[in-house]
Amino acid sequence: MMNRSWMYVVLTCLFELLWVYGFNVANSWWHWVIIVGIIAVDFHFLAKACENLPTGTVYAIFAGAGTVGTALMDVWLFNGSLSAAKMGFMIILIAGVIGLKLADQAAEARQKEQGAAS
Repeated sequence: MMNRSWMYVVLTCLFELLWVYGFNVANSWWHWVIIVGIIAVDFHFLAKACENLPTGTVYAIFAGAGTVGTALMDVWLFNGSLSAAKMGFMIILIAGVIGLKLADQAAEARQKEQGAAS
């Protein structure tokens, strides 16, 4: 069940990038209808991921992947600039997401140890 939850995390990150991309290219009412549909699917995947994984970790990954992905999409698809400062802050963001995941794993291990000792 845990692997399926991680699949939902990946899907919610991908769909987030799709709707952000859509915000940049939409120029007709029906584009916005599609974007709203993508957002609905995205939040469905986000909710499914949170059913079996810590919500803080899921949201941190969702927000981090969206932030980094959007910044890189801006550079490669929309001719934005990429500075050393942007790169540095993206690295800090990724390190924070990894740190949250490691902290959640440590908390889960402690809970299992306490459960086994009881």
